Amino acid sequence: MGRDRGAVSLPVAIQGIASLLMAMAGVPAWAAEGGGGSLIEVNGSLIIQIINFLILLVVLYRFMYRPLVGALENRSAAIKQQLAEAQDAREQAQRQLAVMEERIRSAHAEAQATRDRALQDAAALRERLSAEARQEASRLVEAAQAQIAGEVRRARAELRAEVGQLATEVAERLIRRSLRDDDHQRLMAEALARIEPA
Repeated sequence: MGRDRGAVSLPVAIQGIASLLMAMAGVPAWAAEGGGGSLIEVNGSLIIQIINFLILLVVLYRFMYRPLVGALENRSAAIKQQLAEAQDAREQAQRQLAVMEERIRSAHAEAQATRDRALQDAAALRERLSAEARQEASRLVEAAQAQIAGEVRRARAELRAEVGQLATEVAERLIRRSLRDDDHQRLMAEALARIEPA
């Protein structure tokens, strides 16, 4: 880190103070010409005070100013680093948010597609089960019709057998009684009348 523009180096500060002291040293001569009293007397104690002041400036610069400037620079660097880290964290959070939003959108789309597939599968299953039920009903109707037809054929066969048996019985009766033709005709009509309603 470079120094701030406002920072003053030690030699510049010493030169500025020395110029100030020299100007103040010229004040007594000016005051003497004007006849007034002197604010500062130039003697040996002034030089010692100047030396003491310069030593104080060097000590303050070395032990106070430099560490203070270094601490401020370190603090400024730490703040800049924290700001950069915060910006990076914010950008990363924004990226993660975008990723999460994209995942949520894809999950919604996938859920919708799954729902649509389930509805299509349910409709296809309903159609298939309906067709199977119709086929089963048709098969049952055909089986029932076939069974009824079989029952009708068997009933007719039984009826024919019974008619044959009845005819035999009628013939036997006719022969036994030696009936006349009128009686015989009447018996045959009765037998046929019994067969036709069945």
